[in-house]
Amino acid sequence: MSQENQPQATNGLTYAQAGVDIDAGNELVRRIKPLVKATSRPGADSDIGGFGGLFDLKGAGFSDPILVAANDGVGTKLKIAIETAQHRTVGIDLVAMCVNDLVVQGAEPLFFLDYFACGALDVDQAADVVAGIADGCKMAGAALIGGETAEMPGMYSEGDYDLAGFSVGAVERGAILPRRDVGEGDVLLGLASSGVHSNGYSMVRKIVELSGLAWSDKAPFDAAQTLGEALMTPTKIYVKPLLAALTASRGIKALAHITGGGLPENLPRVLPAETSARIDLSAISVPPVFNWLATAGGVAEKEMLRTFNCGVGMVVVVSADEADAVAAVLAQEGETVFRIGAIEAAGDKPVLFDNALGLGK
Repeated sequence: MSQENQPQATNGLTYAQAGVDIDAGNELVRRIKPLVKATSRPGADSDIGGFGGLFDLKGAGFSDPILVAANDGVGTKLKIAIETAQHRTVGIDLVAMCVNDLVVQGAEPLFFLDYFACGALDVDQAADVVAGIADGCKMAGAALIGGETAEMPGMYSEGDYDLAGFSVGAVERGAILPRRDVGEGDVLLGLASSGVHSNGYSMVRKIVELSGLAWSDKAPFDAAQTLGEALMTPTKIYVKPLLAALTASRGIKALAHITGGGLPENLPRVLPAETSARIDLSAISVPPVFNWLATAGGVAEKEMLRTFNCGVGMVVVVSADEADAVAAVLAQEGETVFRIGAIEAAGDKPVLFDNALGLGK
């Protein structure tokens, strides 16, 4: 090969020219440090910048704890966040999807870590996301002790990003849920959701596409918001009300976080094989967003129930003699509580439905 045909060396190539901006990453860390510090709690000082986050279980007041871990993402709800430039609330969604899975096992969330991946780091966008994560951590009482920002040119389109969250909680050895004494006669309390939460958004986005509406149009089910704003309502974090109820009463036997799969798929996860849950759908106050989704998409009730929470984001299984007291504590903590059914001897399905949701009204 002649000299002139040989590849020429490029002098002075920088990481930034390859698509990764270290200075932007440093600026993001500077911006989020006070947000992270604001999530401090006993057991964690919430400093970031080291190679790992530390947590002191003894300092958090536990004597014989079992650790509980959960991880999750936000799913295709992120597409709406990106297309509408609403990045603050998806951080709350991310925390909620993890910490709600911890508290259903009786655990108090202790700390949280996040993973933010993008093609090219937009500091303002990423700072908004982390601010939401910090908001969610404060709502859950968890310390944000670390995370990872991955800038990967060529992996993501311009403006796109992905999120994952990881949380660890603790529960004293004798207080793990579900309890073994869940049985016939126990009452089912439903806690109202804030809306769609973070499941079923592939269906949501398809229905919006079929409707011909833009994200900036008024929401057909809420004239005070645009469609994009209404569908970005963050997932409700149930941690503090449930911990208060668990402290106030020994009557709570099990909790079920109603996520993808809805009531038919999530409630059986905490029930003994010899039981079924019978639910009166007419007892649920269905948020208007679900009525619109069912009507605009022509979605049958059965499909709605196995795709969305349909208004119940958490189910509490409680002994009949403590049901009213537990409901009162939860209401005092700001929850809207529905008495939606009871546990009975096993039927032909793990979850049996009576009446109808009244969708499409």
